[in-house]
Amino acid sequence: MTTEIKYEPRHITTDDIKNGCITLTGGDGEETKLCMIQEEFRDGIDTVKDIGPSVTFYGSARLKPDHPEYIKTYNLANRIAKELGYIVITGGGGGLMEAANKGAFDAGVESVGLTIRLPREQSTNPYVTKEVPFHFFFARQVSMQYTTEACIYCAGGTGTMYEFFEMLTHLQTGKVGPIPIILYGTEFWNPIKKILEEQFVEKYKTISAPDLERFIVTDDVDQILEIIKYSKIRTGEDELN
Repeated sequence: MTTEIKYEPRHITTDDIKNGCITLTGGDGEETKLCMIQEEFRDGIDTVKDIGPSVTFYGSARLKPDHPEYIKTYNLANRIAKELGYIVITGGGGGLMEAANKGAFDAGVESVGLTIRLPREQSTNPYVTKEVPFHFFFARQVSMQYTTEACIYCAGGTGTMYEFFEMLTHLQTGKVGPIPIILYGTEFWNPIKKILEEQFVEKYKTISAPDLERFIVTDDVDQILEIIKYSKIRTGEDELN
C-alpha cells in the first residue's frame, strides 16, 4: 500500500537545543542542563498535544522483522491505525518500535518517533513521519505518556520494564489518571505477572493485589481495539498531578 504520509524531518536536534542553551546561559554547566530539560519537555509535550488521539507502543529494539513478536506488533499497530485512525507513538528506534511505526505508516496514519541518542542502538527507523529527539530519558518518557489514549507494552528488555513499572507507579500513586495498560503477548508477560503475584503480593507483600488489576495481559487484538475505542480521550492537562 502506498501512503501519502510524508516524513517530517526533525525541526531541531539535541545539539541545537544544547547550543542554544549555552548561548542563553553563557556556559555549559547546570543552568544549561536545566535549560535543555525545559526545552525538551516543551518540544515533546507540544508535539503530542497537537497530534490527536494516539496509542504508545513500547518494546525491544533488538527483534528483527522475521521475529514472531515483530510480526504481531506490526499487525496490531496496523489494525489500530487502519480501523481506529489512531496515531502511533514509539521511541522511534528499531525492533518492535519499527514494527509499530511501520504498521501505522502502511495504514497511511501519522507515525511518531520520540527518539533518544544512545551509545548502542537507536537510529531512527524509516517509518517515522514525525520525529522529536531527546537527550534525557525522563523528558522523553513524560512526552510518550502525556496524552496517549493507551500504552501497549510488547516484549522487551530493561528499557521496556522501566517504562512499564514507571507507568504502573504513576497509576498506583495517582500521578496519572486512568489509562489502559496493555501487556501484549501472554507468553512473554504471564511469567512476569506470576512473579509479581507470588513474590511481590503473596510472599513479601510489597505491593497490593489491586495493583495487578491496573493492567491486562492479552494476545486478543479484537479485545485491545475495543479497549482503545472506548478509552478516555486525554489532553494531558489534568493527568500529571
